Amino acid sequence: MVVAPGNPGMDAIALCEPLPAGLLDGEGVAELARHHGVDLVVIGPEAPLVAGVADVVRDAGFAVFGPSAEAARLEGSKAFAKEVMAAAEVPTALARVCTTVDEVAEALDAMGAPYVVKDDGLAAGKGVVVTDDRDAALAHARGCLAKDDGRVVIEEFLDGPEVSLFVLCDGVDVVPLAPAQDFKRVFDQDRGPNTGGMGAYSPLDWAPPTMVDELVTRVAQPTVDEMRRRGTPFVGVLFIGLALTSRGPRVIEFNARFGDPETQVVLARLQTPLGGLLLSAATGRLAEVGALHWSPQHAVTVVVASHNYPDTPRTGDPITGIEDATEVPSVYVLHAGTGRADDGTLVSAGGRVLSVVALGDSLTQARERVYEGIGSIELDGSHHRTDIALAAERDELHVG
Repeated sequence: MVVAPGNPGMDAIALCEPLPAGLLDGEGVAELARHHGVDLVVIGPEAPLVAGVADVVRDAGFAVFGPSAEAARLEGSKAFAKEVMAAAEVPTALARVCTTVDEVAEALDAMGAPYVVKDDGLAAGKGVVVTDDRDAALAHARGCLAKDDGRVVIEEFLDGPEVSLFVLCDGVDVVPLAPAQDFKRVFDQDRGPNTGGMGAYSPLDWAPPTMVDELVTRVAQPTVDEMRRRGTPFVGVLFIGLALTSRGPRVIEFNARFGDPETQVVLARLQTPLGGLLLSAATGRLAEVGALHWSPQHAVTVVVASHNYPDTPRTGDPITGIEDATEVPSVYVLHAGTGRADDGTLVSAGGRVLSVVALGDSLTQARERVYEGIGSIELDGSHHRTDIALAAERDELHVG
């Protein structure tokens, strides 16, 4: 397995290769694939997908798991996603697309509090503000509008617990993975600003047993059908973020790739070989895929974040204790924002630094293990949430 550019954690299990011209260099990715004679290219982050790297690599003759630039607009533009959802009759929140502050103010008053303000473009998971403070909502909107071609989407607030579902797509057929629940706010009890995600767990024992089938029928398949109708088939993974409201499921957002931290807990439970599934999607053969096999165990992941995240994080702090953490049964540690100092020391290199993952025969056991593992890790100034999956463990989540 070849990873570009990779990090110290990936370096332990794969060959990490540099991308001198950066992640948006499609020709560089294609050349790397040629050099190593790979059978499948998986494009992970949203920025290269939206920039069209998948198109370049696919045109070079490789099987690619990842949507084209046109199809990746489902993540790259909230307004475009709303347009597709409307055409496909996908249930979602009421919304207005705004290009001026006056339009924003009018939309905020029409929707009412809590105010939901979304940057139309990519924002690394931090482009959404949900607040009861109208001035704060307007301030976030102004920041979004100040960008080139800035637009914001003002939405109605959706009640009910949130759910994340990944669906593999080959342009025609879809195969859902197991659902998960993630935690966007930076602090316990869902306080503080939104982040890229501070933790997640799976399975969702409290969710309706028919939920996944319903979401495939009402959301995933109609969306894939609409994208194919437009001549921009969606090949890759469609992430569906939704709220289980009192009026039924409502889509909050689409992403065009695997997103953490949900990926960590979903794939921790997947027993069907992932590589074969991704290749089937990339080559239009998902219809041949049988029932997926899942571990009955529960998985929990908790993110260890740098000092000051989600604002400008402090980097370069030494990280120790990872090996001790993995001594806890069924615990392993995934690297995200890590790097090496000149002397080889493992250091922080981003906002979300590590994801600590644990499996357990119960949600309680998985939570105990993950937090025991985190207790062994030392990173000066770091922080993490202590309540990941706590409400589910206490049986406090219900769909009304």
